[in-house]
Amino acid sequence: MANAFIPYGGYWSTPFAKWQGALANLNSIRLAAAVGNRFLEDKHVPREEIDLGILGITNPQPGSFYGLPWLTGLLGLENVPGPTVQQACATSARALQMAAAEVGQGSAGCALIVCADRMSNGPVVYYPDASAPGGNGVTERWTLDNFGHDPYAKNAMIDTAENASARLGVTMAELNEVTLARYAQYQAALADDRAFQRRYMLEAPLSDSGFRRQTGTLAADEGIFPTTAEGLAKLKPVKPDGTHSFGTQTHPADGNAGMIVTTRERARALSTDAKIEVELLGFGQARVEKGYMPLAPAPAAQVALKRAGLGIKDVDAVKTHNPFAANDIAFARETGFPLEKMNNFGCSLIWGHPQGPTGLRSIIELIEELVLRGGGVGLFSGCAAGDSGMAVVLRVSSKK
Repeated sequence: MANAFIPYGGYWSTPFAKWQGALANLNSIRLAAAVGNRFLEDKHVPREEIDLGILGITNPQPGSFYGLPWLTGLLGLENVPGPTVQQACATSARALQMAAAEVGQGSAGCALIVCADRMSNGPVVYYPDASAPGGNGVTERWTLDNFGHDPYAKNAMIDTAENASARLGVTMAELNEVTLARYAQYQAALADDRAFQRRYMLEAPLSDSGFRRQTGTLAADEGIFPTTAEGLAKLKPVKPDGTHSFGTQTHPADGNAGMIVTTRERARALSTDAKIEVELLGFGQARVEKGYMPLAPAPAAQVALKRAGLGIKDVDAVKTHNPFAANDIAFARETGFPLEKMNNFGCSLIWGHPQGPTGLRSIIELIEELVLRGGGVGLFSGCAAGDSGMAVVLRVSSKK
């Protein structure tokens, strides 16, 4: 991936809020615009340099038909065009791949990616059908019905996790152990008054649903479940004879994240530390046997690494989108990357899953982890609806 770079510090994520929590009543595009404007001002990003916008959003809300043009208008980027992307849990990775391709081939010089979603108060969609009996249409609960039924594979999301556990011979005890370890890793991000998260996280302004009056701010993740070995051991599996409890899967959430992708020269100029370079090296995607979604991240990662001219032995840090604890066990067994070394400082299993911005927050945390290490190669990979997965490989270098 030639000449596609992320300025160090050229990104943000809000805290993630629990389902029906502090952000439940706020239109996610308007909220992302409020946070994005603060980011552009705080980082002194010249708006006139941005010539491409990409919005990632998966849950329809009032006005989201207009998508990216509405967002860029709210951001003071009235002449900036671009697409609106929806690819379920892979939305962030896809948006990043599109931005890198545009910059790499020279059709854009500076792209702004914004991924925003609100799982709370998901829409109920009515599809008219005059040819149906009695002229009755179809009503779909956008979030819950799609979590519960894949129209092609004919299973629920939780079924894919149980299929993966059965194939790999994973036990509840193993899933509990992974979840407990991931919770401990997240605690490291909270140390020293959340020092790690403060490297990238911006507060989300709270207001009434009309954005008329700010009533407060959301400064830290909301709805993180306290996790102990004893607590996990008491939980029963969600499915009869299954392995995953509510404790070993993620929770729906709300929030947004953003990132700039540009050329090496512009990235250096926009970086908060010009000695740190973040280069995008490759992307990969994969689709596995239907009903086995947690198995998709590993082959997607292998494709991305191959395109980057690297192997798993060259990777210094890994982040995964892991809606189920089985995801990480499958990834570690397939790639050989140590299970205990993945997802330092947190992951979606713990801090929740707003869909669109989930992957982007993981990639931001991956960059910051590599900076603390003094540089290295990072890999993000995650599954997505339809038994698919996407992966991103990047390198952080420190120029003396």
